[in-house]
Amino acid sequence: MKNTIRRIAITLAAVAFTAAPMLANNGAPKPLAERVRHELAMLPYYSIFDDVTFRIEGTTVYLSGDVRQPVLKSDAESAVKHTEGVTQVVDNIRVLPLSPFDNRIRMAEFRAVFGYSDLYRYAMGTSPSVRIIVDNGHVKLVGYVANQGDKNMAGIRANGVPGIFAVENDLQVAN
Repeated sequence: MKNTIRRIAITLAAVAFTAAPMLANNGAPKPLAERVRHELAMLPYYSIFDDVTFRIEGTTVYLSGDVRQPVLKSDAESAVKHTEGVTQVVDNIRVLPLSPFDNRIRMAEFRAVFGYSDLYRYAMGTSPSVRIIVDNGHVKLVGYVANQGDKNMAGIRANGVPGIFAVENDLQVAN
């Protein structure tokens, strides 16, 4: 009898945990921006060295940014194109030149910026908040940091890497 009651209690708890998100959302579909963001975050080759952004006008999605691999550009367009609610995709994503020189800079920048203990948290997780874009020796930092001090420190550390031509610090301070 105790085992039966225990099984019923476990079953009811499992039903409550799975039904709660559906009841909270009232069965309404997620907003288009959230669905597009999810599709882009799930791309298999999307890394800290790529930056894909989007804007939505009606049911048209405009993709932009910089990626290292041509397959990521086509995968992003395809994923967004098959998202429910999207009728058209305008792909303005730029493929960065394939260069061993830039690859060396990417690794050096990663170590310089995220090797500093206060900035390492921005590289963690499946969707890092700071991204490093390297294009023919020119470095651009994009994304979000918690405060102005972290933005300044990331710029200083990125500038300290030998062999780069310039660093553009486009980091935004989150509210």
